[in-house]
Amino acid sequence: MFTTLRNAWRIADLRKKILFTLLIILLYRIGNVIPVPFVNVESMSAMFDAELSNTIFGMFNMMSGSAFSQATIFALSIQPYINASIIVQLLTIAIPALERLSKEGGEEGKKKINLITRYTTVGLGLLMGFAYYVMLSNYNESYDNLLLTDTGFLQAVVIILTFTAGSSLVMWLGEQITEHGIGNGISMILFANIVARIPFSIVQPLIDMLWAQWYWVIVLVVALLAIIVFIIFVSQAERRIPVQYAKRVVGRKVYGGQSSHLPIKVNMSGVMPIIFAQSLASLPATIATFAGSTSGWWYENVFSSTSVIYTIFYLLLIVGFSYFYATIQYNPVEVANNLKNNGGFIPGFRPGRPTSDFIRKVIHKITLFGAIYLGIIAVLPVVISAVTGNTSFSFGGTSIIIVVSVALETVTAIEAQMMMRNYSGFLQK
Repeated sequence: MFTTLRNAWRIADLRKKILFTLLIILLYRIGNVIPVPFVNVESMSAMFDAELSNTIFGMFNMMSGSAFSQATIFALSIQPYINASIIVQLLTIAIPALERLSKEGGEEGKKKINLITRYTTVGLGLLMGFAYYVMLSNYNESYDNLLLTDTGFLQAVVIILTFTAGSSLVMWLGEQITEHGIGNGISMILFANIVARIPFSIVQPLIDMLWAQWYWVIVLVVALLAIIVFIIFVSQAERRIPVQYAKRVVGRKVYGGQSSHLPIKVNMSGVMPIIFAQSLASLPATIATFAGSTSGWWYENVFSSTSVIYTIFYLLLIVGFSYFYATIQYNPVEVANNLKNNGGFIPGFRPGRPTSDFIRKVIHKITLFGAIYLGIIAVLPVVISAVTGNTSFSFGGTSIIIVVSVALETVTAIEAQMMMRNYSGFLQK
């Protein structure tokens, strides 16, 4: 592997792409520490740790690399773009005109869909920037040091537009990495954000436990390595349905007759069910925080992310969103029709309705396993915190899945570049 990386660095074109990607990430990280005007960063960080860490804003802070809690120009990070992509994807299924544009429009249709996504990102950035300012205004006088150093209409406009411009710039930086760098730009930025939080979310809690509970440190390190191996195994796993193609005679040539397979990934929905479930499950705690009620039986036993009721509800939401995403991403009827039109069939099942029913049954079984896998990864940090009695771990299962998935995608991208230049790849050894 190290030999392959060394050979990749020797290729001038690939070296330029790697350096360009690192340069964009460096520029992004610099912007991640530049505060927005008229905001007291120290008071904002103290307020976030005391009031908002267990709400939906905790997930925003994780995805922004702690920029959300410090009110920097990139505080919204890629969240508006991710939400815009999800909204446009759902609208593409719901609106026939957008569906035709995405399927039949070709390259021009994809450009229009991307343009709609960009405009939606700017709109969501404006909305989220306004919501951020409202939150700052509501908590402004709750602390000795005011969150806002200056108030007024002009100051509000500057803060909101700065957040919006920051989210738009992050989207542009991600697109530059995708076009001129290595891997998917948005994924690389998200990867950089999560990795930047490792010293505070994993290393520091382990150091704090080292003297008093050293045995738990060993157990946690081994468990973390086991989780990473498990995530890699499931991310690469797929169910291969055998497909046989009938022979066709066209003129003097015979086509078909070969055997193939239909791959169905075990975790086809990725990390999106966890993100959606966490957003929805944290909504009551977020509303309670805005209302100023962060204590009492309901908050501690139902709304808190460490309660049993919250954990059960969180798991059920993950399962539900996993099935939802599997439904919108994989259409068994369309797959069966494509096989039928190309002369393919699954051995033991007639083309058409029986084939689609069989594929749907397989998808349901695989989705259940994938949902259980996501649930285990998402809830495991909560269980570890409860067992060890240390609630300072903020590195959740979502973060681990994202980091491992992006690392695998980047390795695949580099390997593809290497194979194009006749170098041996990672998978050959």
